[in-house]
Amino acid sequence: MSQKIVFMGTPEFAVPTLELLFKSNHKILTVYSQPPSKANRGQKIKPSDVELFSKKNSINVRTPLKLDSDEEYNFIKNLNPDIVVVIAYGKIIPKKFLNLAKQGFINVHASLLPKWRGAAPIQRSIMNLDNETGVSIMKITEDLDTGPVMHQAKISINQNTDAKILAKVLSQLGAKTLLDSINKIADGTAKFKQQDHSVATYAKKISKAEGKIQWNISAKKILAKINGLNPNPGAWFQYKEERFKIWKAKITNGNGEPGKTLDDKLTIACKEGSIKILEIQKEGKSRQEVDQFLLGNKIKQGENIV
Repeated sequence: MSQKIVFMGTPEFAVPTLELLFKSNHKILTVYSQPPSKANRGQKIKPSDVELFSKKNSINVRTPLKLDSDEEYNFIKNLNPDIVVVIAYGKIIPKKFLNLAKQGFINVHASLLPKWRGAAPIQRSIMNLDNETGVSIMKITEDLDTGPVMHQAKISINQNTDAKILAKVLSQLGAKTLLDSINKIADGTAKFKQQDHSVATYAKKISKAEGKIQWNISAKKILAKINGLNPNPGAWFQYKEERFKIWKAKITNGNGEPGKTLDDKLTIACKEGSIKILEIQKEGKSRQEVDQFLLGNKIKQGENIV
């Protein structure tokens, strides 16, 4: 049975689901996305990825500065949707809106709830050295990410997985899982199960300050930070009062005083093991492979990295 859907989403992560819904037998009534924003230090205004996809495919899209208004409430009410799908929209859904869809507001969350509720589940799962993560299809309730879950799909994480790669994989998995779930809702076979709130964990928003590497922890945890914060905001260190962002690294077996370089090729000692930097970016410069970087930036063995 075809469902009438309102879609709410903003970043690239939400696009695969929107695209799959657009190509399905379900009807997208309208799309909501965050307003266009300035890109890259105040350059030209850039619409969201969801807005760009919507306009390219002639889907009506709304980008209100404020969702919690009588205008938007009445607009959705008059559409009379069966389902509202929400994926990384970036605004809290007002409580009074939650009764506007016959089947409720359905969310694709990028974790295995109740683990990693909140804003940064992808980054936190990597930084926590989790072995697996996934997506949860849940019904939105008043409190953040606490609603009943209909379905979950799992994938493995390894020490080479970074946030950019994981987000892409989960966005595709979320799209397929969401479409299957909507089909079950449409035919009346969907079953929602309450979360066990006693074991919930929270994925708080990533701050730029978290990107600073502390070398007095294990190489595994440092690599997890590098991967978890790639591409944004990035893990970084300081050397001679300049900042350097690490894009890619690997664990090596060297040992020494944490924060000291063990060779002339940017292998840095940690509390346990060491990190060999593979790709790096000096502040204000382009990203480089470490061998190319070291041609113009001599950081020799025995240097202190902070």
